[in-house]
Amino acid sequence: MADNTPSKSTTRAQLELRLGEQLNALISAFHALTVRSAAHFDSTLQPAAFLIVRWLFSFGPTSATVLAKSTAMDRSSVTRLINQLKSLGYVKSEPSPTDHRGIRLSLTELGIQKTTVALKEKEFIFNERISKWDDRQLEKFIKMLSQFNGYE
Repeated sequence: MADNTPSKSTTRAQLELRLGEQLNALISAFHALTVRSAAHFDSTLQPAAFLIVRWLFSFGPTSATVLAKSTAMDRSSVTRLINQLKSLGYVKSEPSPTDHRGIRLSLTELGIQKTTVALKEKEFIFNERISKWDDRQLEKFIKMLSQFNGYE
Protein backbone atom coordinates (compact mmCIF):
# COMPACT_ATOMS: atom_id res chain seq x y z
CA MET A 1 0.00 0.00 0.00
CA ALA A 2 1.50 3.34 -1.12
CA ASP A 3 1.64 6.33 1.21
CA ASN A 4 0.09 9.33 -0.59
CA THR A 5 0.82 11.73 2.27
CA PRO A 6 3.04 14.58 1.05
CA SER A 7 6.50 14.52 2.59
CA LYS A 8 7.62 17.34 4.84
CA SER A 9 10.08 18.53 2.20
CA THR A 10 7.33 18.64 -0.46
CA THR A 11 5.02 20.52 1.90
CA ARG A 12 7.82 22.93 2.82
CA ALA A 13 8.63 23.54 -0.85
CA GLN A 14 4.96 24.29 -1.55
CA LEU A 15 4.82 26.69 1.40
CA GLU A 16 7.96 28.46 0.22
CA LEU A 17 6.48 28.78 -3.27
CA ARG A 18 3.29 30.28 -1.82
CA LEU A 19 5.38 32.68 0.27
CA GLY A 20 7.28 33.74 -2.86
CA GLU A 21 4.02 34.36 -4.67
CA GLN A 22 2.71 36.51 -1.83
CA LEU A 23 5.96 38.48 -1.58
CA ASN A 24 5.85 39.07 -5.33
CA ALA A 25 2.26 40.28 -5.01
CA LEU A 26 3.29 42.60 -2.15
CA ILE A 27 6.24 44.04 -4.06
CA SER A 28 4.15 44.52 -7.21
CA ALA A 29 1.32 46.21 -5.31
CA PHE A 30 3.78 48.43 -3.44
CA HIS A 31 5.46 49.42 -6.71
CA ALA A 32 2.10 50.25 -8.32
CA LEU A 33 1.14 52.40 -5.31
CA THR A 34 4.50 54.16 -5.44
CA VAL A 35 4.08 54.95 -9.13
CA ARG A 36 0.58 56.34 -8.44
CA SER A 37 1.94 58.41 -5.54
CA ALA A 38 4.75 59.69 -7.77
CA ALA A 39 2.23 60.81 -10.40
CA HIS A 40 0.19 62.50 -7.68
CA PHE A 41 3.34 64.27 -6.45
CA ASP A 42 4.21 65.63 -9.92
CA SER A 43 3.10 63.91 -13.11
CA THR A 44 5.90 65.57 -15.12
CA LEU A 45 8.60 63.67 -13.20
CA GLN A 46 9.77 60.10 -13.57
CA PRO A 47 8.76 57.81 -10.67
CA ALA A 48 12.47 57.46 -9.84
CA ALA A 49 12.50 61.12 -8.80
CA PHE A 50 9.81 60.33 -6.25
CA LEU A 51 12.05 57.63 -4.77
CA ILE A 52 14.57 60.36 -4.01
CA VAL A 53 11.88 62.63 -2.59
CA ARG A 54 10.47 59.77 -0.51
CA TRP A 55 13.94 58.91 0.83
CA LEU A 56 14.62 62.52 1.82
CA PHE A 57 11.17 62.74 3.43
CA SER A 58 11.79 59.60 5.49
CA PHE A 59 15.46 59.99 6.42
CA GLY A 60 16.24 63.69 6.09
CA PRO A 61 19.10 65.64 4.54
CA THR A 62 21.95 63.71 2.93
CA SER A 63 24.44 63.70 0.08
CA ALA A 64 23.88 62.58 -3.49
CA THR A 65 26.29 59.70 -2.88
CA VAL A 66 24.17 58.37 -0.01
CA LEU A 67 21.02 58.81 -2.11
CA ALA A 68 22.56 56.86 -4.97
CA LYS A 69 23.57 53.99 -2.69
CA SER A 70 20.29 53.99 -0.76
CA THR A 71 18.07 53.99 -3.84
CA ALA A 72 20.29 51.64 -5.90
CA MET A 73 20.61 54.23 -8.67
CA ASP A 74 23.79 55.31 -10.38
CA ARG A 75 25.21 58.64 -9.33
CA SER A 76 24.62 60.32 -12.71
CA SER A 77 20.90 59.43 -12.62
CA VAL A 78 20.58 60.75 -9.08
CA THR A 79 22.34 63.99 -10.07
CA ARG A 80 20.03 64.46 -13.07
CA LEU A 81 16.91 63.79 -11.00
CA ILE A 82 18.09 66.08 -8.19
CA ASN A 83 18.67 68.88 -10.70
CA GLN A 84 15.09 68.44 -11.96
CA LEU A 85 13.74 68.43 -8.39
CA LYS A 86 15.76 71.54 -7.55
CA SER A 87 14.55 73.39 -10.66
CA LEU A 88 10.95 72.66 -9.65
CA GLY A 89 11.55 73.89 -6.11
CA TYR A 90 11.17 70.54 -4.34
CA VAL A 91 14.79 70.03 -3.24
CA LYS A 92 17.46 72.43 -2.04
CA SER A 93 21.18 72.04 -1.55
CA GLU A 94 23.46 73.68 0.97
CA PRO A 95 27.01 73.16 2.19
CA SER A 96 27.39 70.20 4.50
CA PRO A 97 27.77 71.33 8.12
CA THR A 98 30.41 68.65 8.74
CA ASP A 99 32.31 68.83 5.44
CA HIS A 100 32.13 72.28 3.83
CA ARG A 101 33.28 70.83 0.50
CA GLY A 102 30.27 68.50 0.44
CA ILE A 103 26.69 69.32 -0.47
CA ARG A 104 23.71 68.34 1.67
CA LEU A 105 20.37 67.83 -0.06
CA SER A 106 17.00 68.25 1.61
CA LEU A 107 13.36 68.85 0.77
CA THR A 108 12.02 72.38 0.61
CA GLU A 109 8.76 73.28 2.31
CA LEU A 110 7.02 72.80 -1.05
CA GLY A 111 8.65 69.37 -1.39
CA ILE A 112 7.47 68.37 2.09
CA GLN A 113 3.93 69.62 1.44
CA LYS A 114 3.63 67.84 -1.91
CA THR A 115 5.09 64.62 -0.50
CA THR A 116 2.64 64.65 2.40
CA VAL A 117 -0.30 65.04 0.01
CA ALA A 118 1.02 62.36 -2.37
CA LEU A 119 1.43 59.87 0.46
CA LYS A 120 -2.13 60.35 1.74
CA GLU A 121 -3.56 58.10 -1.01
CA LYS A 122 -0.95 55.44 -0.36
CA GLU A 123 -1.67 55.57 3.38
CA PHE A 124 -5.41 55.34 2.76
CA ILE A 125 -5.05 52.15 0.71
CA PHE A 126 -2.55 50.71 3.18
CA ASN A 127 -4.76 51.50 6.18
CA GLU A 128 -7.81 50.11 4.41
CA ARG A 129 -6.03 46.74 4.08
CA ILE A 130 -5.09 46.50 7.77
CA SER A 131 -8.20 48.13 9.25
CA LYS A 132 -9.85 44.79 10.08
CA TRP A 133 -6.81 43.53 12.00
CA ASP A 134 -6.78 43.84 15.77
CA ASP A 135 -3.67 45.14 17.53
CA ARG A 136 -2.42 41.60 18.27
CA GLN A 137 -2.55 40.64 14.59
CA LEU A 138 -0.82 43.86 13.57
CA GLU A 139 1.92 43.37 16.18
CA LYS A 140 2.46 39.78 14.99
CA PHE A 141 2.67 40.90 11.36
CA ILE A 142 5.17 43.65 12.25
CA LYS A 143 7.29 41.20 14.23
CA MET A 144 7.28 38.63 11.44
CA LEU A 145 8.20 41.26 8.82
CA SER A 146 11.00 42.52 11.05
CA GLN A 147 12.33 38.99 11.41
CA PHE A 148 12.02 38.38 7.68
CA ASN A 149 13.86 41.62 6.92
CA GLY A 150 16.63 40.71 9.37
CA TYR A 151 15.81 43.44 11.91
CA GLU A 152 15.15 41.23 14.94
